Amino acid sequence: MTGNTTLDFLHPGEFGIIKKLRSTGSMRRRLMDIGLIKDTVVECVGKSPLGDPTAFMIRGAVIAIRQEDCRDICIEKIEE
Repeated sequence: MTGNTTLDFLHPGEFGIIKKLRSTGSMRRRLMDIGLIKDTVVECVGKSPLGDPTAFMIRGAVIAIRQEDCRDICIEKIEE
């Protein structure tokens, strides 16, 4: 494990473990509904050509998340 950061710092091929969601309201509910809950492993699978949004593998599904929302998702980066 390499330390705590936010989801927007993951690069393609890197993994992280969700530690905390700082978002509130309906956005928090949406993130939880797609599987972003504590201790979930996520993998960054790609970024769009302009860098936003970023695609993540979450519980077997590829989900695109905007950089603005990634900043509210605290993770712990892990080394493979």
